[in-house]
Formats: sequence, structure tokens, C-alpha cells
Amino acid sequence: MSQTEQPQLPPPELEEGKHAPLIEHLIELRTRLLRSVLVILAIFLGLYYFSNDLYMIVSEPLRTLLPEGTQMIATEVASPFLAPFKLTLVVSIFAAVPYLLYQVWSFIAPGLYQNEKKIALPLLASSVVLFYAGAVFAYYVVFPIIFAFFTSAGPIDVAIMTDINSYLNFVLKLFFAFGVAFEIPVATFILIWTGIASVESLSEKRPYVVIFCFVIGMLLTPPDVISQTLLALPMWLLYELGIIMGRFVKKGSPDSRDAEQSPNE
Repeated sequence: MSQTEQPQLPPPELEEGKHAPLIEHLIELRTRLLRSVLVILAIFLGLYYFSNDLYMIVSEPLRTLLPEGTQMIATEVASPFLAPFKLTLVVSIFAAVPYLLYQVWSFIAPGLYQNEKKIALPLLASSVVLFYAGAVFAYYVVFPIIFAFFTSAGPIDVAIMTDINSYLNFVLKLFFAFGVAFEIPVATFILIWTGIASVESLSEKRPYVVIFCFVIGMLLTPPDVISQTLLALPMWLLYELGIIMGRFVKKGSPDSRDAEQSPNE
């Protein structure tokens, strides 16, 4: 190229075309986020009338075990309003999870390969089911056991009168912990399917995983052996379930993505 020649710049329409997909993706993302917020708001407005009833349902595992003559109390001025309000908002988000994941799926699906679409949708569905299963397990199995232990372990002359806001924070933490813990089979399956780990390598790490489960149980649950064990054992069993599911993964499936073209290409 001579010194008098100037490099040619691409036409303005090509520059605009280069940025148009990004702008379109951002607009679509904004639209889907707005839809998700509106759905959560609609569910919240529908449930708010029953907010006190929802709190009574969530607090039932403790209230049924309280000694006679004791009850739950509110130690802050705004607690009778804020505790049911907060619970209703959390329940609205939990109820909207299938729709939220549908919005996520609709946003990312056009950029996935065909074999990724076949596996991603069942994984999303199983993630929702497992998260709800973890919350149900916590409510019906864990709460009665740990609350029975807590209410019977205190001194005789100490009246048990739990604050409603403290109780809500406690149970929401356990709901979240068990919901996330029940996602272990999905995480294990993804590790095997993507080739990051193999069934053999995960099986060899089993002793370390057991220790890790008890450490997580210690960090996410109250400081007692019962609740720690009630979280650690299901985590370990779910890890084993993920390994069993991973044995059915077709070998070399991640490599097959290289042979396919994205729908957008």
C-alpha cells in the first residue's frame, strides 16, 4: 500500500449491522426481565390477602411444639407487618420460578446447539422439581425434628417465645439451603456431560465429598449435629444419584457440538 492510499472504512450500514444484534438482545433481555417482574408482582398481589395465613402455615412446625402457655411474639414494632410481607414476597418468587426459567430458556435457546437443547430443557425442569423437593423435605422432615430438639433441650424454667421475624429468617435460610442442596444431581450430571469430570473421578472423590457435605451442613444449618446431619446425608445421597445418572451419559456427547452449527450461524 502506498503512502498516499488511505485504509478504507466499512460502510456505515455494516457498522450498524454489527451492533444491531447486541441491541436486539438487550431489548429482548429487558422485555423478559420486565415480564418476570410483572408476574412476580401479580402473584404477590394475589397472595398478599392471605399473607397472615401463609405465615401461620410456615410457622406451624414450631407452634405445634411450643409448650402450653407459650406463643410466638413480635419484638419489633413493624414485625407483625414486615414478617408476613417478606414471606409473601418470597413465596411469590418461589411460585414464579417455572415462569422465570421459561423466560431464561426462551432467551438462551436460539443460541444453543440442537443436542444442547435436548438436554437443557429437562435439566431446567428437573432443577425446579428438585428445588421444590428440597423445600418440602425441609418443611416436613427437617423442621419437626430440629424444632422438637430445640424446644425440649432448653432449661425447664425458660419460656420459649420465639420472635416471628427471627423465625422467618431462620426457616428461609433452611429452605434455601435444602433447595440448593437438592440441585446436586443436576450439577453432577452437567459436570459429567460436559466432560469436566468423569464418573470414575467423581467416584474416587467420594470420601472428600462426604466431608465437604458435613462442612456445608455445619455452615448452613444451626449449630447442632442433628440439623447438620439432616442436610449432609441428603447431599451425599444426591451426589450418588448424580453419579448414577451420569453413567447414562453418552460418551463424547460434548464433542458432538463441534460437528453441529448453531441455529444463528
